[in-house]
Amino acid sequence: MDRTEQVGFSKRHRLVADLADQIRSGRLARGDRLPGEHQLAERYQVSRGTVRSALSELQRRELITTESGVGSFVTFDGVQLDRAVGWATALARSGFGITTDLLAIEHVRDDALAARFGVESFVSVRRLRRDQAAGPVSLEVALVPAAGILAELPERGLVGGSLTATLADAGLRAEGGEQWIGTEALTPETAGLLERPPGTLFLRAVRTSTDAGGGLVEHVVSLLDPARFQFHLTFGRP
Repeated sequence: MDRTEQVGFSKRHRLVADLADQIRSGRLARGDRLPGEHQLAERYQVSRGTVRSALSELQRRELITTESGVGSFVTFDGVQLDRAVGWATALARSGFGITTDLLAIEHVRDDALAARFGVESFVSVRRLRRDQAAGPVSLEVALVPAAGILAELPERGLVGGSLTATLADAGLRAEGGEQWIGTEALTPETAGLLERPPGTLFLRAVRTSTDAGGGLVEHVVSLLDPARFQFHLTFGRP
């Protein structure tokens, strides 16, 4: 083994040992999602090839499970929405007659989210999306850190009416995260906003986006009309 191979092996060994220790000690609990390859590569100052090799070794030891090529996206009436530009823009570009009503921008607290990310307070952005012909199709509440220029959102408003553009203007960019999908019966309040009978089942999507360092970018809870929205999951290689 030459000098370069020895260095690569040493970095891989340290990465495997550290992650294995976190898993066995419970610091990474059962069901927790590991940071992405890019985040691990930056954190441990190694190549992504070294990260992949380390993850393979952890999988061989049955400490983690991996799914190659997993990805998901949202469709509206069968058309894929580009989340990178924001749903409002994606819906507009797709030719749907969807408008977005900004209901409120205000400072809020969320103890669970604060404990998880070490953020003291948040700004909540509540929006209702409406089909001009059929009525409301979704209700969304987004929480972003009340830090820097984002703390002034209630007074300044969104950049160009877009939360995606506002986060970019604040220097926040999502590099990873997680999403949970379920259903929720509409409460009298949400039913009134969505113009449906209380108890109507809607899709409930909870998405938490993080930056390259694992810091919070955006936490979004969406109620989506199941007749219009679908979630599509892909995995493996075509």
